[in-house]
Amino acid sequence: MTKTYQKLRTRIGFLSFLIIFSWISLTSRLFQVMIIDSEKYQKKSAEKTTRNKQIAPYRGNIFDRNNVQLTRNVTHYNVGVHPQDIKEKKAFSHMLSEHFGENFEYYISKVNSSSNYKTIHTKVTKDKIKSLLHDTPKGLKIDRYARRVYPHSNIVGQIVGFSDKDDIGLTGIEKTFNKELTGLPGWEVKKVDRKGRSHYNNNLPKKPAINGSNIKLSIDIEYQSILIEELKRRKSEMNAKGAIGILANPQNGKILAMASLPDFDPNFRDKFPIENQKNKAIVDLFEPGSIYKIVTSTAALNSKTVDILDEFYCEDGEYKFADNVISDHKSYGLMTFSEIFAHSSNIGMVKVAKELGPGQIYKYSRDFGFGSTTGISFPGEAKGILRSVNQWSDRSIIGVPIGYEVGVTALQMIMAYSAIANGGYLLKPIIVDQIISPENNAVFESKIEVIRKIASKSTMKKMKNMLGQAVDYGTGRKAKIDGWSVAGKTGTAYKFIDGKYSKNFISNFIGFFPKENPQIVGIVIIDDPKPNNGMHTGGDVAAPAFRRIASRLINLDDSIQFYKPKNQKKINTIMASLSSIEKYEKYTDGYSIMPNVRGMSLLKAKRILINANIYPKIIGSGTVVWQSPKPGSKINPESKCEIGLR
Repeated sequence: MTKTYQKLRTRIGFLSFLIIFSWISLTSRLFQVMIIDSEKYQKKSAEKTTRNKQIAPYRGNIFDRNNVQLTRNVTHYNVGVHPQDIKEKKAFSHMLSEHFGENFEYYISKVNSSSNYKTIHTKVTKDKIKSLLHDTPKGLKIDRYARRVYPHSNIVGQIVGFSDKDDIGLTGIEKTFNKELTGLPGWEVKKVDRKGRSHYNNNLPKKPAINGSNIKLSIDIEYQSILIEELKRRKSEMNAKGAIGILANPQNGKILAMASLPDFDPNFRDKFPIENQKNKAIVDLFEPGSIYKIVTSTAALNSKTVDILDEFYCEDGEYKFADNVISDHKSYGLMTFSEIFAHSSNIGMVKVAKELGPGQIYKYSRDFGFGSTTGISFPGEAKGILRSVNQWSDRSIIGVPIGYEVGVTALQMIMAYSAIANGGYLLKPIIVDQIISPENNAVFESKIEVIRKIASKSTMKKMKNMLGQAVDYGTGRKAKIDGWSVAGKTGTAYKFIDGKYSKNFISNFIGFFPKENPQIVGIVIIDDPKPNNGMHTGGDVAAPAFRRIASRLINLDDSIQFYKPKNQKKINTIMASLSSIEKYEKYTDGYSIMPNVRGMSLLKAKRILINANIYPKIIGSGTVVWQSPKPGSKINPESKCEIGLR
């Protein structure tokens, strides 16, 4: 009994020890799990019951200056399955069939696939997918996809550019301002049940995505449409290879329209040659021809080397200089500087350039912005070609003043002519007017930025008048608009191809209006025109397109105002000849005084009247013996005058 009891006691003690040891071990483990390692196990539990999901931001949009939307984000969803994560494959396939409408066999084939992932639907609308977004079964994958759409197609394709499927801007404004447009992604935590289905829960942590900023351009879609329509029309009429055009406000440097042909539609960019994506107005160089004569002309006037009535003999159309022959398109004899400019005499301009010298021509070329980028907020801008004087040849003093041996962009030319129009200031061009945050706050606003002053206001006033004369009775006559004063210049240049000048041409016209208070400056460039009538000059090819564009803008936009003289004293200085200078004042009511031209030769009388914006009707020949209206009469600007000669 004692032995039996002893054995029993030993067993009970051992059993008690095991129970106590187990209890202590269990308690210790529970303490470790619940107290010491609680965060670790809570995290593991959360990982099994929650799922982190990234929230993609919406890309900001691009607008024109009147808030017309140039881009849109069309949201779709792509739906796919991870077959290895689906246990009840038949039930899963029936659920998909009921939801999306395809037959059961279609879905079961996807679910039974050995692939890690199979796409079942693309471009699904939010309405179709809405319920599954909040209650997503395990194995089903839903991705939001925002497709970029360009509602104006080719009209602003080269300006706006495009982004890829990953919302990365590749060209144009989409590329330059990709960071601002993209925004920042957010994240959210979703609850996952035992079957692996995710559920939306407002109480779980999340960080909202920050959508991209919107970009407001200086471009006006109505101006842009007119420009591209007229460029296409003229390209077709002239059987040309291409065309380029820009419209801008010369007072603030804002680009209102910009286009080049051929173009492309960013919605279907793969159907167009990559070359068509280039904004040729900014990236392509060309030799400008006579529109470059503003450089030599401004230099001559501003340095007082030459004045508008100084005369030069234009050699009857052919001039030999430095073993080279310079030709004019017509035979001219003795001409004033203003006439040389208006009729675009190469010989006369080269003679003016010889008096200036290479240094001055190079200096003013640089001052006008040639040989350097304009600084526009756009990718790929070319700085052009302008060789320093020590790299000039003997022929350069002939070529550069008339627009050869230099490479320029259309944008550089627009900003140069804007400087004449605004009184002498080279401005930085503006194409982005505002950047607006997702909270609708303007985080950037453009402002006028003056790069330098090129010449005095009085010099630029003379240049404006000379450009006006070029349109009134010079090579730019086909750019005239009834009732409006237009200033501008034609240009025609041989194309340099394969190391030599070809028989192909670049024909252009650049101008602004109204002349007295310019509000619009525009350029039209026609590449390699082949008109049926054989007339390939800038005056015949490009000037008519400028006139049509300007006329349509005037009819479209009431803010373009016809010039009315202000109620203040106006001085109209008229140079009579080399030997005499006569001045005539405009009265405060905007009228002028008729100058006295009696006793003068026809040439001298014509120069005085034309420079006073008076258009003479000539009767007879010899010396002026009478005139109507009489000298000293009060007349309207741009009046007509009869002069009798005997």
